[in-house]
Amino acid sequence: MSKLKIGFAPTRRFVFSKEDAHKYKNLIRKFMDGYDIDIVDIEDISEEGLLFDDTAMAYKIADKFTREKVDALFVPHCNFGTEDTVAKLCREVGKPVLLWGPRDEDPLEDGFRLRDSQCGLLATGSVLRRFNVPFTYIPNTAVDDPIFIRGFENFLRTANIVKAFNNIRILQISTRPAGFWSVICNEGELLERFNIQIFPISLKEIEMKTLEIEAASGAEVAAEVEKIKLAVDCTGAGEEQLRRVAALKLAMRFYVDKELCNCAAIQCWSALQDSLKIMPCLANALLTDEGIPVACETDIHGAISSVMAYAATMNQKAPFFADITVRHASNDNGELLFHCGNFPTSVTKCNCKTKFNTHFLFDGHEPGTHEGEIEGGEMTIVRFDGDHGNYQLFLGKARGIEGKFTRGTYVWVEVNDWLEWEDKLVTGPYIHHCSGVHQDVVPALYEACKYIPGLMPDPVDPKEPEIKAWLRGSI
Repeated sequence: MSKLKIGFAPTRRFVFSKEDAHKYKNLIRKFMDGYDIDIVDIEDISEEGLLFDDTAMAYKIADKFTREKVDALFVPHCNFGTEDTVAKLCREVGKPVLLWGPRDEDPLEDGFRLRDSQCGLLATGSVLRRFNVPFTYIPNTAVDDPIFIRGFENFLRTANIVKAFNNIRILQISTRPAGFWSVICNEGELLERFNIQIFPISLKEIEMKTLEIEAASGAEVAAEVEKIKLAVDCTGAGEEQLRRVAALKLAMRFYVDKELCNCAAIQCWSALQDSLKIMPCLANALLTDEGIPVACETDIHGAISSVMAYAATMNQKAPFFADITVRHASNDNGELLFHCGNFPTSVTKCNCKTKFNTHFLFDGHEPGTHEGEIEGGEMTIVRFDGDHGNYQLFLGKARGIEGKFTRGTYVWVEVNDWLEWEDKLVTGPYIHHCSGVHQDVVPALYEACKYIPGLMPDPVDPKEPEIKAWLRGSI
């Protein structure tokens, strides 16, 4: 994904201190320059670089932000601000909006006040609601206040999630496995409701492209094989097996790039191993590490979950797509997150290497998986799902714990109350699949739902009141 682009439209009102408004505009811009984002300002439209008391100016700024394809708006109230022009701008652009203003100082000795930014924020919030513009609000705090800093960073994550969600294009490699009714999705509804686009190809197409790439015997395949050897213990693998896995990964990447997709879902068993004599698990892992999350068993909702989890980390942490499998034998709040061998190699535990292996379940025991435990630590568990026209986003925190060895790629986790998790997951609309990512991004994913009409957040830990308290800095 391209770098996040923020439209910066600081605002003032004519009856308060113009000088202080400029002072805070510059302080805020200096703060923003410390982040790896593109900032689109309004200096070429307003000679002050501030939005105030001019409807025509608001529409000119909206045109610029639209041309520049900003992903979100930040409208700090440098003094009271001009609520109607702010609302008109935000409605025209139609992107996530961050509303905040620096905390006001005490009145001067003569009783005059310089900014009244808090009062202006109250006015603007009301008008944004009248205009049906959803917005994110950070409490009226100083520029260097930790509440503002974490709120700003959380908004960047939120905007990145919304940007990714609004551009989801899924490469679907074959149909779902016949026995997996749980991964049924409504393709038409996903397009109509969320503009999520799905590009199906057949297993025959992926097979033919894989064999074509492999037969070319080019440097590209050799380079992929070396990547695999660097990341995975391949002592038990033959060169032909590694070349076939590398070729499959390149074939999948070919179709991803051809259809401009940002994720994939593949029918990983059992026809593919019959035709190519390998499992796709490691190829899935390699693509996921390149920022193209791949969901197993043609789980379209799983691919969506992974895209959102990845975007929430500002595209820095590769997600892992897991089965929710068995409870920990001695920890009632422990659970095993596992899949046959598709977790990205970048999350392998202790900088160790996973091991190239054959599949341990299916009769053919074809090669192409990699096996090992992944890192523990802090994680977010995410699941986008829906039925009967209603869509929800399951959200919860987990942390890695010690547990027994098992085959495949896996991690044991502990949650706050597994029985509550299990009840929510079983009673739906969720299934046995989830996406995990090594970062606490629940607040950003929760906030992103505000900007995705038709998607309701469904947090289990922390719960909604705790998330709201965190967002306003109360905890």
